[in-house]
Amino acid sequence: MPSFDSEKAAELHRELHTHLPSDPALRVKTLESLAVERGLVSPDGLDAWIEAYSEHVGPKRGAQVVARSWTDPEFRQRLLADASQAIKEFGFEGSATGHLKAVENTETEHNLIVCTLCSCYPFSILGLSPAWYKSVEYRARAVREPRKVLAEFGVDLPDSVGVRVWDSTAELRYLVIPQRPAGTEDWNEDRLAAIVSRNSMIGTDRDLRAEAG
Repeated sequence: MPSFDSEKAAELHRELHTHLPSDPALRVKTLESLAVERGLVSPDGLDAWIEAYSEHVGPKRGAQVVARSWTDPEFRQRLLADASQAIKEFGFEGSATGHLKAVENTETEHNLIVCTLCSCYPFSILGLSPAWYKSVEYRARAVREPRKVLAEFGVDLPDSVGVRVWDSTAELRYLVIPQRPAGTEDWNEDRLAAIVSRNSMIGTDRDLRAEAG
């Protein structure tokens, strides 16, 4: 049975904190190098995870769901009725989307997602959550003063548009369906998905533009 060497553990702890550079990216690289050197992870495994979340998962999956909802009214109804079940048509189901609710922006309502307790987030369709989403400031202010928070993201809403804030939990997470921009009536799903931003599916972006595609 392996034994725990407290002195060796303490030495490793000191080494990690002594040699970590100040830049966060360099810190991550240092930790990665140490983990690989000690056989805790493999470089190929790390690369596979990074590729999965940056290229295949990321917000691209969510964008596909949104694009389908724009082009297929029946799917849109299924998505709004039971998002967890609807996204199974893409094969995107998972623990992070087992209890997913889709909410749609309209001319008179805007939806904003936050997790006040921690940072619950449907990462299997939106990828890794942005740093600001996990910050204490965003989590507190999004509920208390959502219009000011939205304005800081460049979303200035007229008084005629109401704001609804949804608080995510481990049991229920949310996906915002943004409004389809004008001028995209004849676009296919792939082209539509290309203009859907991650922030629009969180609610900190509202007016998507056809020019982006």
